[in-house]
Amino acid sequence: MLVLVLGSAAGGGFPQWNCNDEAARRARAGDPQLSPRTQSSLAVSADGRRWVLLNASPDLRQQINERRQLQPGPDDPKRSSPIAAVVLTNADVDHVAGLLTLRESHAFALYAHSRVLDVLAENSIFNVLDRQLVSRRTMALDEPVALHDAPGQALGLEVIAFRVPGKTALWREDSTQPGFGTREGDTIGLAIRAGDTADALFYIPGCAAMTNDLERRLRGAALVFFDGTLWRDDEMIMQGVGQKTGLRMGHMSCSGPEGSIAAFGKLDIGRKIFIHINNTNPLLDAGSAERAEAERHGWEVAFDGMEIVL
Repeated sequence: MLVLVLGSAAGGGFPQWNCNDEAARRARAGDPQLSPRTQSSLAVSADGRRWVLLNASPDLRQQINERRQLQPGPDDPKRSSPIAAVVLTNADVDHVAGLLTLRESHAFALYAHSRVLDVLAENSIFNVLDRQLVSRRTMALDEPVALHDAPGQALGLEVIAFRVPGKTALWREDSTQPGFGTREGDTIGLAIRAGDTADALFYIPGCAAMTNDLERRLRGAALVFFDGTLWRDDEMIMQGVGQKTGLRMGHMSCSGPEGSIAAFGKLDIGRKIFIHINNTNPLLDAGSAERAEAERHGWEVAFDGMEIVL
């Protein structure tokens, strides 16, 4: 399986359009220690020709233009794309807004939990995706799904969606309801395999806690892309750029006794890579003490254009 990181940052990207802290200024000045990043998404393929997007970020047009693998080939028709399917992990803006970029009469399959598909159906702006071209397909939790393109041709990939702790998308929050109205299926993780191989890619860009079930799933995994939104829970408060903690936003921190570095320490993961990294997270700085600490514990930090063969 071929894995391509299209975007590695959290919502807003890096540098975020309205951020003016030191990291943002250094990134805009071209500091090689602080590489710009678009909003998080992966592309995976079993054959190198037909690609499946894992989430569709608002930066999708830029990501396609920067990645030759997602562009039409010289002998392809005047209107064509190697993008055959999209799989969604939730309904966050930074994961679904890119669907609107795919509206120009291109056929592809859209996979998501019924909870997310219902959200898209309720919002008429997503009607720009012609249902005669874009088939919406439900993924039930814990059931293997063989991915197919819109006409029904197999893509050589199997996905299993599973529950992870999180919350409903920000734009769907209901302050009158427990957990802001969060329901099962609002946040999921994905395990993806190519063909009959045992090794799986795990993609979990949003997760609020390590549960016993999640620990069991991930133990011994070959490759995990995991929520790296914040280094510490009160990061945005301490930097004076927000009032919410990471847990309030549905994200566990990288550091601390309850953080992901500690939680993964006993799971024997082959490669563990932080993705969905917020613009406040010092992990973005390749020269930071936090980056060094993460690397000492065997973590990598995703970057746009990163390529992996599994």
